[in-house]
Amino acid sequence: MSAIELKNICKTYQMDKVEVKAVDNATFSIEKGEFAAISGPSGSGKSTLLNIIGLVDLPSSGSVILDGKDVYASVNLAKCAKTPLSLDSMLTHMRRTHLGFIFQTFNLIPVLNVKENIELPLKLGKSPAADSMNKKERDEWIDFLLETVGLTDWKKHKPSELSGGQRQRVAIARALVTKAPVILADEPTANLDSKNGEQILELMKKLNEDLKTTFVFSTHDQKIVNMSNHVIRIRDGKILEA
Repeated sequence: MSAIELKNICKTYQMDKVEVKAVDNATFSIEKGEFAAISGPSGSGKSTLLNIIGLVDLPSSGSVILDGKDVYASVNLAKCAKTPLSLDSMLTHMRRTHLGFIFQTFNLIPVLNVKENIELPLKLGKSPAADSMNKKERDEWIDFLLETVGLTDWKKHKPSELSGGQRQRVAIARALVTKAPVILADEPTANLDSKNGEQILELMKKLNEDLKTTFVFSTHDQKIVNMSNHVIRIRDGKILEA
């Protein structure tokens, strides 16, 4: 069973009187445990596609299948585009149970320290990891992630006291903390220098191999493309290679 499958996905935006197709009939699948990259130039539609996989952006038409479940099977997409609140609870649940997110701008909470930032998704609850672990087990799991990303000695530090590379390591641990089977990363090295970017990539590749977590990147970074075992190429909203 695929971790992710997209069938005939289209995303259309109305800009004044012009209709723009950001994604045009995209069909592909990503297997469990893959290190996959959605690659294309700026404006190609890759970030829109990642947002659709992440259930952040609603497709105009088509099917999004996560872990065998057709997310929008019983939904009128055109109607829900006008009344999105009807979908909120279902999509929130799917995101919490199936997906972790890594952002290029880190999105850490400034007033929380490293450990608290990582723990936050567990405190929000309603994920398999949050529901199954007691406090001792949570602490042991977070300590394991801190050690894995090399931040054990920094767990009480605030984000303002960290380098860019360290902040991204916190973001990676936070994405993993709910034990989501799929991690989505939008240009995760864009705000890092080349040395930190390479270290972050090596770390994510190791986590992919050790934990069998599926990673999906939206990127134009050739280093990520070279490290990926599955590359989806997109240009002008159309899939060129899948």
